[in-house]
Amino acid sequence: MTTALPGGPPPPEGPLVGFTVGVTADRRRDELTALLGRRGATVVGAPALRIVPLSDDALLHEATEACLSGGLDYVVATTGVGWRGWMSAAEGWGTGARLVAACREAVLVSRGPKAAGALRACGLREAYAPESEALDDVLAWLLERDLRGRRVAVQEHGAALPEFTAALRERGADVITVPVYRWGPPEDPEALRRLVEQTARREIHALPFTSAPAIEAFLAAAGAAGRRAEVVEALRHDVLPVCIGPICARPLMREGVPCVWPERGRLGALVRTLVRELTALHRREVATEAGPLVLQGTAVLAGGTTLWLPPLPAAVLRALAERPGAVLSRAELLRRVWQGPVARQPDEHAVEAAVARLRTALGPYGHLVGTVTKRGYRLAVAP
Repeated sequence: MTTALPGGPPPPEGPLVGFTVGVTADRRRDELTALLGRRGATVVGAPALRIVPLSDDALLHEATEACLSGGLDYVVATTGVGWRGWMSAAEGWGTGARLVAACREAVLVSRGPKAAGALRACGLREAYAPESEALDDVLAWLLERDLRGRRVAVQEHGAALPEFTAALRERGADVITVPVYRWGPPEDPEALRRLVEQTARREIHALPFTSAPAIEAFLAAAGAAGRRAEVVEALRHDVLPVCIGPICARPLMREGVPCVWPERGRLGALVRTLVRELTALHRREVATEAGPLVLQGTAVLAGGTTLWLPPLPAAVLRALAERPGAVLSRAELLRRVWQGPVARQPDEHAVEAAVARLRTALGPYGHLVGTVTKRGYRLAVAP
C-alpha cells in the first residue's frame, strides 16, 4: 500500500503508474527513461545494441579523402548521428570546411528529418527527403537520375548497405561508402536476456522501439534463449510494441505483430502514443461494492491509495476485472493467466495460491475477490 508520509516522497502519480515498460534503446535511453518515469512507469532498461565508433578510423579517413579528391555529385545522409559524427571527425582532421564545401556543390539526399536536421546544422540543404523516411524511396529517387559516371557518397548507418550501393553501381555510379559507426553487441547481454524472459511471461506491459536493428537484436536474443515464439506471441496480444516510425516497425510487422507509431518520429511523440495506447488497452475501472477500483498493470488505485500487486496476482485480478461479476472457473483462470507452453502449465492449486496472494495484496479490498463454491471466483461489483 502506498500513501504519502509526513516529510516523505509523495505516492507515485501519472498515467503509467503500475505499468512496466522495457527500454531497448542505447542512444538517448536516459532521455526516454526519464520521459516514461515522469509519467509513473517502472522502467526496465536493457539495450539490445550499442553504437560503437570505428575502432580504426582509417576507413572513414580514407572515404573522406576520396570524397574530397574528385568532387561529389550526390551525397546521401542516412542518420543524424552518423552525419554529425562524420563532420566531427573531418573537423578533427582539419578538413571539415573542405568537406562541407564539397557537399554544398553536390545534390544532397536525406533519408529522414533527423538527417535533414544534421545537414541544415552544417548550413546545407537537402534536395530530396522522402516522407516515408524509407531508404528504398531514396534509392528509387536516385535511380530516376542518370548516374553514369556520377560520384555518389553514401553515409552508412551502423552496417553496410550492399543492396543499396550495388543498385547504384549497376547504373554506372562511382559509389563511396562512408562508415561512421557500427552496431555492436550490448554491454549487458544478461539484462537483455532478463527482459526477454519478462516479456515472455507478460511481466512487461509495453516495449518502445527506436530502431529496426534494436528490434532485430531483441528477437535474436529471444531466439538464443529459446523463447522467440513466446515473445512474438506476447507482442501480438499482450505486450504493446510502440515504434518510432513505420521503418522501425518493419521487423515486427514481418512477424505478424501489429504496431503503432506516432505521426512524427520524436521521443516525446513516441511516449505520448505509448501512454494513449497502453491505457486504452490495459486500464480498467470497475465499480465494486467498496467503491471504484482502477487497475493499471500491477497497481490498483482505490480510495486515494496505490496498492502494488505481484505480477501473477495482478494478472488474476485483470482476468476477473475483464468480466466483473462473472464467475471464472479455476480452469478458465489457468488458461487465461498462465500462458506459454503446455509443458510449463501448473495445476489448479496454483490458481488457489495466486488468489490467496491477491487477497492479501489487496488488503481492505481483498474481500471483493469472492469464492463461488465448486464453481470458481468472481470480482464483486456494485449492485
